[in-house]
Amino acid sequence: MKAQALQKTFPDLTHLLTQFTRHIHSEITMAVFNVSSFNPGPFILLGIPGLEHFHIWIGIPFFIIYLVALAGNSVLLHLISTERSLHEPMFFFLSMLAATDLILSNTCVPKILSIFWLGPQEITFPGCLTQMFFLHYSFTMDSAILLAMAFDRFVAICFPLRYATILTRQIITKIVMGIISRSFCIIFPCVFLLKRLPFCRTFIIPHTYCEHIGVARLACADISINIWYGLAVPVMTVTSDLILIGISYTLILRAIFYLPSRDARQKALSTCGSHVCVILIFYTPAMFSVLTHRFGHNIPHSFHIMFANLYVAIPPALNPIIYGMKTKQIRDKIILLFFPKGTQ
Repeated sequence: MKAQALQKTFPDLTHLLTQFTRHIHSEITMAVFNVSSFNPGPFILLGIPGLEHFHIWIGIPFFIIYLVALAGNSVLLHLISTERSLHEPMFFFLSMLAATDLILSNTCVPKILSIFWLGPQEITFPGCLTQMFFLHYSFTMDSAILLAMAFDRFVAICFPLRYATILTRQIITKIVMGIISRSFCIIFPCVFLLKRLPFCRTFIIPHTYCEHIGVARLACADISINIWYGLAVPVMTVTSDLILIGISYTLILRAIFYLPSRDARQKALSTCGSHVCVILIFYTPAMFSVLTHRFGHNIPHSFHIMFANLYVAIPPALNPIIYGMKTKQIRDKIILLFFPKGTQ
């Protein structure tokens, strides 16, 4: 009887021991995975799903736009740094915008072109985080710089006699440090929000570059914090910047209509025209992209990605063209730079 009882008991113990061993093994495996998931293998950027056959042709206009962005912003930086007549707060903020646009273009467009022309490309996890950081960092920087430029125009038109005393070198330095530190403090937490996530499903990104929510959705964990933070950042920063810019230009227009002469009104409107064009080019596609990414579930995914690519490519190329055409000081310097003999 004892022997039969032992034979009956031992299989049960063996079964329990087997289950216990499997449980411990799975826990150890998950623990090891969680440690290694902070630096997973390389991601694969696919490009624009559904438009793979057109990638080569899509890459040609993107390459031209990229060259225009590099040339235009480099010329702006060269002129503003070398011409003493352009050493004013407005042009200093413009040089910051040009530098930020160069960062945005070089962060995304070369990788986009390699995907279009060479097929899906690998990107390491640290490289993906770096690209994501500079992409969103340049976005918030652009928004803050446009706000600073709107404030500059507000002071120049509403308080012209006090312009030099209000926008002193110390004040401009504080504004610049505020722009840089605010953008860094807003975007840097996104790096830690992604590093904490375990990636166990797929490393394939159906996009041309790494962005916060797109990478977070590949994780096999709760990403509600990422979603809420990614939604709160544009609401609290970009929207507030846009509201303040709107208030600034409302006061500017009010002051313009009270100017005594028609020539003064036309000059003030011409000065602000380039800023308004750049603001519209920046905020319109940016807000549309954010809203469609969150709520436009019926819009084809390929349209999302194509629009996102246009956003990172077109504004950096158009900004120097707009300022070169509509700002007389810059237009004259560009003509003098490229056609020195014709101006004599």
